[in-house]
Amino acid sequence: MASPAILVLGSVNTDLVVRGPRLPAPGETVLGGHFYQAHGGKGANQAVAAARAAALPVTFVAAIGDDPFGRQALDHFRGEALDCRFIKTVPGEPTGVALILVDARGENLISVASGANLHLTASDVDSVPDEVFGEAKVLLTCLESPLETVARGLVRAQSAGLTTILNPAPAHEDLAGADLLRYVDILTPNEGEAAALTGVPPGDSSGPEIAARRLQQMGCRNCVVTLGPRGCLVVSQEAVTVESHPVDAVDTTAAGDAFNGALAVAIAEGRTLLEATRWATRAAAIAVTRRGAQPSLPTRAEIDAFSP
Repeated sequence: MASPAILVLGSVNTDLVVRGPRLPAPGETVLGGHFYQAHGGKGANQAVAAARAAALPVTFVAAIGDDPFGRQALDHFRGEALDCRFIKTVPGEPTGVALILVDARGENLISVASGANLHLTASDVDSVPDEVFGEAKVLLTCLESPLETVARGLVRAQSAGLTTILNPAPAHEDLAGADLLRYVDILTPNEGEAAALTGVPPGDSSGPEIAARRLQQMGCRNCVVTLGPRGCLVVSQEAVTVESHPVDAVDTTAAGDAFNGALAVAIAEGRTLLEATRWATRAAAIAVTRRGAQPSLPTRAEIDAFSP
C-alpha cells in the first residue's frame, strides 16, 4: 500500500552526551562518566523517527550552520532518506548543540545552544512550495524553532488540510498568548509541559486530564499527555489511559521524539488517535532501552515485532 507523506518542521542539534552514575547537583562535579556524540535535535529526531517507522516520504524543514556538525547532519539525513531540499545553511552561525547528562537510571538533564535553529524563519516556511504541503497528510513540529516559524507551519498545514501535531517541547511561556493552539489537531505535551502551559500542578492523579482539558479550551482539538513509565492519557471527547510497556530504561533522551514520529506515521496511515497512540508507545519503549537520541530510534519492523 502506498504511504502518504509527512512534513516535519523543526530543529537540528549535535548531541554531546556524558553518561555518569548520577546527575550532578548545582555546583557539583561528578566523575566516572562516559562521553559520546550523536545526531539530535527534536525536529531531526522526530523526522528520523518517522522515516524509520515507515517507508514514508518525509520532508524536513530545518536550518543548520556552515560547520562540520551541520555537514555531518546533512549527510546523515540523506542516509536516512529524508527529503532535505528545505534544510537551509546559515552562514556565520553554528549548528545547534545539546549538552546532555544521563544517569544510571536513564534520567537526563539537557542544555541547548540553538545556533542556526533560531534562524529558521516564517519566510523559510513560505518558501516551501504548495505542492509539498499538498502531498502531505501530517505536519509534525515542536518548539525548538522560533514560535512565529512554528505558527506559520501550522497555519499553512491546516489550510492545506493536513493533520497538525505539535509537541510543545520545550514548553514555551508565550504559547498560550500566541493564539496558536487553534491550529493544532493533536498536542503532545509530557506531564511537566502540560503543567507549565496550564498552571495545573503535576503529581495529582487527576492533574493530566485537568491540564489536557484546559489545553483544549485554549484551542487544541485533542491532547495526548505522555506520562513516562505510567503511559499516556489520550484526551478527545473522552479521556483514555494507554498503558506503557515495562522495559529496562538506559536513556530516556529521545523517548518523546520516538513517540511523536511514530504517532505521525500512524495518523498519516489513517489509524485512530487511540490506535496510533498505542503503536507510538511501543516505539518509545524501544527507544529508552538504547543510548543516544537518533541511534535509539526504532524501525517499523522493530515496532511491529516489539513484545515487552
